[in-house]
Amino acid sequence: MDRMDIHVEVPAVRYKDLASQNDAETSADIKGRMNRARAMQLERLKRTRIHCNAQMNNRQIKRYCPVDRDSHALLEAAIDKLGLSARGFTRILRIARTIADLEQAADIAAHHVSEAIQYRSLDRGTLFA
Repeated sequence: MDRMDIHVEVPAVRYKDLASQNDAETSADIKGRMNRARAMQLERLKRTRIHCNAQMNNRQIKRYCPVDRDSHALLEAAIDKLGLSARGFTRILRIARTIADLEQAADIAAHHVSEAIQYRSLDRGTLFA
């Protein structure tokens, strides 16, 4: 399981949510957000031989995935609590970078790291808060 980047539990959707008249994000909106995130990655990585965050090696992760003090604290707690390997640690940073890209954020913030940790913790049978 440690070789998988993201683990997502998808709960059943309630009828009232399906029948709701509230506007949800359209597929076109999602595609646009994805395209903008991919463009950010291509620009960031243009001087390398890779095209996306998932392909970053350890040196590139250190360069392109710096985190702040709050994020460091989250990562430390997650590694200690979940027993993540070095591979799991780098996967969290790659995922956090992608989440930040989807928000068009130049820097990785604690909430990006927190979300990435949640995706990794699902395979461990625990949720990290």
